[in-house]
Amino acid sequence: MPSPFPRSRRMALAVLCAGMLMVILDGSIVTVALPAIQRDLALSPSGLTWIVNSYMIAFGGLLLLAGRLGDLLGRRRMFVAGLAVFTVASLLCGLATNQPMLIGMRFLQGAGGAMASAVSLGMLVTHFPEPGERARAIGAFSFVGAAGASIGQVLGGILTEAVSWHWIFFVNLPVGAAAALLAVRVLDPDEGLGLRVGADALGAALVTGGLMLGVYTIVETSRHGWGSARTLWLAALTVVLLAGFVLRQATAAAPLLPLRMFRSRTVSVANLVQALMVSALFGFQILITLYLQNVGGYGPARAGLALLPAAVMIGAVSLGLSARLAGRFGERNVLLAGIALLVVAIGLLTRLPVHAGYVADVLPTMLLAGGFGLAISAITALGMSGAGAGDAGVVSGLFNTAQQVGGALGVAVLSTFAAARTDGLLARGHDRAGALTGGFHVAFEIGTALLVVAFVLTAALLRQPRTPAEEEAPVPAASPAA
Repeated sequence: MPSPFPRSRRMALAVLCAGMLMVILDGSIVTVALPAIQRDLALSPSGLTWIVNSYMIAFGGLLLLAGRLGDLLGRRRMFVAGLAVFTVASLLCGLATNQPMLIGMRFLQGAGGAMASAVSLGMLVTHFPEPGERARAIGAFSFVGAAGASIGQVLGGILTEAVSWHWIFFVNLPVGAAAALLAVRVLDPDEGLGLRVGADALGAALVTGGLMLGVYTIVETSRHGWGSARTLWLAALTVVLLAGFVLRQATAAAPLLPLRMFRSRTVSVANLVQALMVSALFGFQILITLYLQNVGGYGPARAGLALLPAAVMIGAVSLGLSARLAGRFGERNVLLAGIALLVVAIGLLTRLPVHAGYVADVLPTMLLAGGFGLAISAITALGMSGAGAGDAGVVSGLFNTAQQVGGALGVAVLSTFAAARTDGLLARGHDRAGALTGGFHVAFEIGTALLVVAFVLTAALLRQPRTPAEEEAPVPAASPAA
């Protein structure tokens, strides 16, 4: 079947998707390798959490600044620079021999990922201005993001068992180098507004510091408790930093995140729903991998392959089916259907036995995970519905920030509650496998509850994108009303 896009735009879409694939894949490829990294570097449970969260916090915390800098300096320039930083950081992660170096380079990876990802959706919007073409391009872009997260786990397991965990980072080198070189040739150049407009470095420091401190506070509750003076003090400081960020955005001459973006109810609710959905799903990815290896006795490669049906279902649904269903029923209804499938998928894991059979106990969840393919395409279209040429970088940064912050908080909260429950069961004399399984049950129950909240918010508050006059949005809607 011939492509619906001219060759120049096909190449542009391919480069944007390649950059997104590398960044998203690296967010998940490490999950299957976590037990091997923990053994090799002698990490504590909280230290292991930071291998994931250092990447996600840098990614989420810097997305808004990167998106703004893309608008000021040029999105193509920011995209290429991000790919370069990400590729160099991947090399250094692969060479890491201790915990501080690996966590530091994961943070640098996250910074490079933020630089590339923050402008990706903005460039996609400007390269595909016609609504029908834009919908198809978003479908392909969403497919890469949705499938890449699951494919990363499969690839991570195979590389970890066949070679070593170091190669989950080395695999980025040829992809990153090729994508950066091609981006210079095929992406349309743009000059940007110029640094004189302002980039709000103070706002970036406040939001990044607040997010880092918030996740750190949650992770450390496993040692100090939720009601301890230390936890409450750190939580209060987190609130002060994030409140300072909001105040800064309301008063700055050139804010990092103009608060007028939130005049659009569709954009606001879509970002909140996405954060809840990704919190549950990313926590699920981490925890089901740990369950399969630490309770089920799977090796890294087998654990990765056990997740392959989810990757196949997500990819198949997001690439073809989701766009057709959205065209017929609207993104909101497709999103509701996708979240409903995910509620069932994660809910099934709340009854996961210690001695689980893959076909009976795990495979149904993997197949129902195809609901994420429906949900991610719909939420992407809705989240970008307020994006136009002037604000595309900022809206793209906001959308990706909600995704990464949701993922970081989801991993922190679900892992912390799982660890607390496991420790309690061990203290009462349960065997290790039973205690771990009990901890995973609590985490999956929380994940299910988050998805239920996302469903209710979507049903009650989210509507199809409307015209700027109707919604007081600053820019035209990205997708037609159903």
